Amino acid sequence: MKKKKKKSKVEEPEEVLPEVQGEEEEEEDEEGLTPEERRILERKIKKERKKEEKQQMKEAGVSAQETEPVKPSGSEMAQDYLTCWSKNRKDWSFKKTRQTWLLKHMFDSEKVPDELFDVLLEYLDGLKGGARETTVKAAESVIRDCEDSEDSAAAVKAGRAREVIQLLSS
Repeated sequence: MKKKKKKSKVEEPEEVLPEVQGEEEEEEDEEGLTPEERRILERKIKKERKKEEKQQMKEAGVSAQETEPVKPSGSEMAQDYLTCWSKNRKDWSFKKTRQTWLLKHMFDSEKVPDELFDVLLEYLDGLKGGARETTVKAAESVIRDCEDSEDSAAAVKAGRAREVIQLLSS
């Protein structure tokens, strides 16, 4: 029987204002619904209200979509990180995620432009321990992969890898 009551509430005429309708339903809720049933009913009411608001906005010609702020790409954040490192060391702070991104993409000239690659080489000069060894191995791997390729992008990658090996092996 309780379920039939809920169903009849959903099928009320649209002429009742959402605020008034919600108040009437809340009064009826208190008369014998369990907390779980009350919670389910509140969700349904909320969903209906949201649907009605969306429909009204659509009729008015207003977009209901919320625009999310555009986040900077990994490339942009890494570039900012390197620029800060080179020009303003007082405000610079180490960020593992930025360093990892740079080490992973340093051979790609689209993600790390040539003018920033020189700054990256200076940054890599301070690399120590396992990261230094891993970077040398990665550069050697890039050279091996690019040996047979006649692609100009592969040649750029190999050239960058040679520079990194030369810097870190000394």
